[in-house]
Amino acid sequence: MAKGDRLARLDAHREEMESEYREALIAALRTTAAGKWGLFDHRKDRVARAAAAPIVAQLTDMGEEIDAAREQLGLPPFALHAEFLASRGPVGPEAVGEPKQAQAWLDRLSAED
Repeated sequence: MAKGDRLARLDAHREEMESEYREALIAALRTTAAGKWGLFDHRKDRVARAAAAPIVAQLTDMGEEIDAAREQLGLPPFALHAEFLASRGPVGPEAVGEPKQAQAWLDRLSAED
Protein backbone atom coordinates (compact mmCIF):
# COMPACT_ATOMS: atom_id res chain seq x y z
CA MET A 1 0.00 0.00 0.00
CA ALA A 2 2.92 2.36 0.65
CA LYS A 3 3.95 2.19 -3.02
CA GLY A 4 0.39 3.02 -4.08
CA ASP A 5 0.35 6.02 -1.75
CA ARG A 6 3.73 7.19 -3.04
CA LEU A 7 2.57 6.90 -6.64
CA ALA A 8 -0.67 8.72 -5.85
CA ARG A 9 1.31 11.57 -4.25
CA LEU A 10 3.67 11.67 -7.22
CA ASP A 11 0.73 11.79 -9.63
CA ALA A 12 -0.88 14.64 -7.68
CA HIS A 13 2.46 16.49 -7.70
CA ARG A 14 2.79 15.88 -11.45
CA GLU A 15 -0.64 17.39 -12.07
CA GLU A 16 0.33 20.42 -9.97
CA MET A 17 3.62 20.82 -11.87
CA GLU A 18 1.82 20.56 -15.22
CA SER A 19 -0.61 23.27 -14.15
CA GLU A 20 2.29 25.52 -13.06
CA TYR A 21 4.06 24.85 -16.37
CA ARG A 22 0.96 25.79 -18.32
CA GLU A 23 0.58 29.03 -16.32
CA ALA A 24 4.24 29.95 -16.87
CA LEU A 25 4.00 29.17 -20.59
CA ILE A 26 0.83 31.25 -20.95
CA ALA A 27 2.49 34.20 -19.21
CA ALA A 28 5.48 33.93 -21.57
CA LEU A 29 3.19 33.61 -24.59
CA ARG A 30 1.27 36.74 -23.56
CA THR A 31 4.52 38.68 -23.37
CA THR A 32 5.53 37.40 -26.80
CA ALA A 33 2.10 38.09 -28.30
CA ALA A 34 2.47 41.67 -27.07
CA GLY A 35 5.55 42.03 -29.28
CA LYS A 36 8.56 40.81 -27.32
CA TRP A 37 10.57 38.40 -29.48
CA GLY A 38 12.87 35.61 -28.30
CA LEU A 39 10.65 32.92 -26.79
CA PHE A 40 10.61 30.86 -29.97
CA ASP A 41 14.18 31.83 -30.92
CA HIS A 42 13.26 32.43 -34.57
CA ARG A 43 15.73 35.27 -35.06
CA LYS A 44 19.48 35.18 -34.62
CA ASP A 45 19.16 38.07 -32.19
CA ARG A 46 21.41 37.77 -29.15
CA VAL A 47 19.55 40.44 -27.19
CA ALA A 48 16.15 38.80 -27.70
CA ARG A 49 17.62 35.36 -26.98
CA ALA A 50 19.22 36.62 -23.77
CA ALA A 51 16.00 38.33 -22.67
CA ALA A 52 14.00 35.12 -23.17
CA ALA A 53 16.67 32.79 -21.74
CA PRO A 54 15.43 32.83 -18.12
CA ILE A 55 11.85 31.83 -18.98
CA VAL A 56 13.02 29.27 -21.53
CA ALA A 57 15.36 27.77 -18.91
CA GLN A 58 12.56 27.74 -16.34
CA LEU A 59 10.16 26.04 -18.75
CA THR A 60 12.82 23.51 -19.75
CA ASP A 61 13.62 22.67 -16.12
CA MET A 62 9.93 22.33 -15.29
CA GLY A 63 9.31 20.18 -18.36
CA GLU A 64 12.20 17.86 -17.52
CA GLU A 65 10.93 17.46 -13.94
CA ILE A 66 7.44 16.68 -15.24
CA ASP A 67 8.82 14.17 -17.74
CA ALA A 68 10.77 12.44 -14.97
CA ALA A 69 7.61 12.12 -12.87
CA ARG A 70 5.64 10.88 -15.89
CA GLU A 71 8.32 8.26 -16.59
CA GLN A 72 8.08 6.97 -13.01
CA LEU A 73 4.32 6.76 -13.40
CA GLY A 74 4.56 4.97 -16.75
CA LEU A 75 3.01 7.91 -18.61
CA PRO A 76 4.12 9.32 -21.96
CA PRO A 77 6.25 12.49 -22.01
CA PHE A 78 4.55 15.82 -21.33
CA ALA A 79 3.14 16.75 -24.75
CA LEU A 80 2.82 20.50 -24.11
CA HIS A 81 6.52 20.80 -23.30
CA ALA A 82 7.53 18.67 -26.29
CA GLU A 83 5.40 20.85 -28.58
CA PHE A 84 6.95 24.01 -27.17
CA LEU A 85 10.49 22.72 -27.68
CA ALA A 86 9.65 21.59 -31.22
CA SER A 87 8.31 25.06 -32.06
CA ARG A 88 11.58 26.78 -31.16
CA GLY A 89 14.44 27.48 -33.52
CA PRO A 90 15.02 28.82 -37.00
CA VAL A 91 12.10 29.02 -39.42
CA GLY A 92 11.71 29.82 -43.08
CA PRO A 93 10.87 33.28 -44.43
CA GLU A 94 7.21 32.31 -44.94
CA ALA A 95 6.68 31.56 -41.23
CA VAL A 96 4.57 33.89 -39.10
CA GLY A 97 6.36 36.09 -36.59
CA GLU A 98 6.72 35.13 -32.95
CA PRO A 99 3.93 37.45 -31.75
CA LYS A 100 1.43 35.85 -34.15
CA GLN A 101 2.70 32.38 -33.29
CA ALA A 102 2.32 33.13 -29.59
CA GLN A 103 -1.24 34.37 -30.14
CA ALA A 104 -2.07 31.19 -32.03
CA TRP A 105 -0.74 29.16 -29.09
CA LEU A 106 -2.83 31.24 -26.67
CA ASP A 107 -5.93 30.73 -28.79
CA ARG A 108 -5.33 27.00 -28.93
CA LEU A 109 -4.67 26.69 -25.19
CA SER A 110 -7.79 28.69 -24.31
CA ALA A 111 -9.86 26.48 -26.64
CA GLU A 112 -8.59 23.42 -24.76
CA ASP A 113 -9.84 24.76 -21.42
